[in-house]
Amino acid sequence: MDAWITPLLAWLALPEFGLSTVFVVSFISATLLPLGSEPVVFGLIKLNPAMFWPVILVATAGNTLGGAVTWGMGWASYRVMDKYRQSANHVRALNWLKRIGPKACLLAWLPGVGDPLCAVAGWLRMPFWPCLFYIAIGKFLRYVIMTAALLWVFPSAALS
Repeated sequence: MDAWITPLLAWLALPEFGLSTVFVVSFISATLLPLGSEPVVFGLIKLNPAMFWPVILVATAGNTLGGAVTWGMGWASYRVMDKYRQSANHVRALNWLKRIGPKACLLAWLPGVGDPLCAVAGWLRMPFWPCLFYIAIGKFLRYVIMTAALLWVFPSAALS
């Protein structure tokens, strides 16, 4: 595995590809597609520690924009999903989201439930800008905490 991972990480770290790759992967991973952006973020920071904040900010921007697209998909699917409103679990979840409001979008960083939460916020017609604000905060904190934890667990080591 080392034979191909090191050259791949080196290629992704090139200035002309690194940040744009982080943005694209972060954007796609914030939609309903099952993809994680953390390995790309961590890999680029590991190869270029001086780029910690630019990488975090670009990943946050891409992931937040992806969350906004997911919110829009939820908003657009209002009529389609309307027929599922009556299930007990659905009613309980909707009541919780309505009570919390856009602040529930702080949980958009959670694996498995965060992306659908953005879609449900759009479906409930929660206000876009407050939702986007909370999505951005949650995703920013996730990248900072997760990347710092990974750097602590995997301190500097030679990539050979």
